[in-house]
Amino acid sequence: MTTAIEDRAGQLLAGRIPFVHATVVRAQVPASARAGDDAIILADGTIEGFVGGQCTESSVRAAALGAIRDGESVLLRVLPQDEGEFPETPGARVVVNPCLSGGAMEIFLQPRLPRPLLHVIGHSPIAAALFELGAPLGFDVQRAAPGAAPGPVPTALLIASHGGDEPAAIRAALDAGVGWIGLVASPRRGAGVLAELTLTEGERDRVSTPAGLDIGARTAAEIALSILAELVREVRAGRLAVPARAPASDAPREAVDPVCGMTVVVGPDTPHLVVDGADVWFCGPGCRDTYARTTGR
Repeated sequence: MTTAIEDRAGQLLAGRIPFVHATVVRAQVPASARAGDDAIILADGTIEGFVGGQCTESSVRAAALGAIRDGESVLLRVLPQDEGEFPETPGARVVVNPCLSGGAMEIFLQPRLPRPLLHVIGHSPIAAALFELGAPLGFDVQRAAPGAAPGPVPTALLIASHGGDEPAAIRAALDAGVGWIGLVASPRRGAGVLAELTLTEGERDRVSTPAGLDIGARTAAEIALSILAELVREVRAGRLAVPARAPASDAPREAVDPVCGMTVVVGPDTPHLVVDGADVWFCGPGCRDTYARTTGR
């Protein structure tokens, strides 16, 4: 990772902003990029850095947005239409790029997504154990206080204060959109706390009390482990998503270039024509000009 990209990646990770780190791992002359060139791709399609010309960037952008969505790394092979000799790489995603100026490339796309954020209210031994066990299991665990100024919406909130205004803390978390709220309490006390709230069926499903899977836990560490096990289950099942900085509705839309068939991400700089009142999008100026010339536009 180049120094500038490394510094930028550090800023994004600190801000819990999802991105993809793209690195050119193999390039064939006369490709404009070289092995080791890298870039950051944000969830809005912005590319910072260099991994090739405009047509290659279009393929990288589309694949990177898929990597952010799926959370899976991708080895992208960008091949010219007449690919010539370029060794096969099993498992790679292949894009044939007819507007490529020449030279095949392989680009490794690694999504860097924020870890699930767990806020903890309380200073009990169970809360302390969560801080010890959370990080190795892939969670960012932070202390939270009831009534504190709002910050990033956490993935989950655990209330381990053993008293206080627990109903107010639950209501505030529900209203903020927290996906999972756990209450450390006995079944009887937990039911009493929930009885003080007016909850919809959907809201009740987001509250877990007693928090944690039933593993026969007795000690503080065992109870913390059962809570984290429940959170891992919810994340892996797709019922608990890590909040992104931008809502899904703000994700850039995609279009298909009518000349080369490539999928392009629509942005302010994406080449396009207005045809019969409708926008037609292209991977690059070459396809746009070809379309204009052949259709008389």
